[in-house]
Amino acid sequence: MLDTTKRFQLSPLIRFTLLTVYFALVLPLPLMAPVALRPWLEIAVVLGFGLVWALLSEQVVVTESGLAVGYPNWCKWVLRRSWALKWEEIRALVPVGTSQGGTVYYLSTHDQRHQLLPQRLESFPEFLNLLKHYSGLDTSTIGRLTPPWTYQLLAGLAGLMLLGESSMALAINQGWLAMPVGGPG
Repeated sequence: MLDTTKRFQLSPLIRFTLLTVYFALVLPLPLMAPVALRPWLEIAVVLGFGLVWALLSEQVVVTESGLAVGYPNWCKWVLRRSWALKWEEIRALVPVGTSQGGTVYYLSTHDQRHQLLPQRLESFPEFLNLLKHYSGLDTSTIGRLTPPWTYQLLAGLAGLMLLGESSMALAINQGWLAMPVGGPG
């Protein structure tokens, strides 16, 4: 017997990678900014983190009656994009090639609506098994959108970027390095 409700969130690897990229891009900014701008940038970094965390909190809820994609209550008021389908509404999976050579899938309904099937979920094989069980669709050709090594590589590069930029910002802030002002005159 299957559980009546199952929640799936974004894969932790993808969430960690995207947060690392965010921090690599914005964390050094307050350290390198003029003193008068630092408090504003620090506030912006915190608010930006909240927004990125909310975006990465999208979840899929599978029940015996259907599936729903949306955000938890704490951020639903900001991020309103969501959808839900009853199992009997779903008629087919429609594969669509991406410009990067991958394939995304849309759930097509009897009334010609199309909803993007989430492919970056934790426990993705379990999600596909539930989709197959409840909808009767063949999910054997569906795979992850991108292989895990791409996110591992991106996380490593973002980590190196964060380390390098933060070290440089700290060196400039401490006066160990001089930051050039203006261009050639």
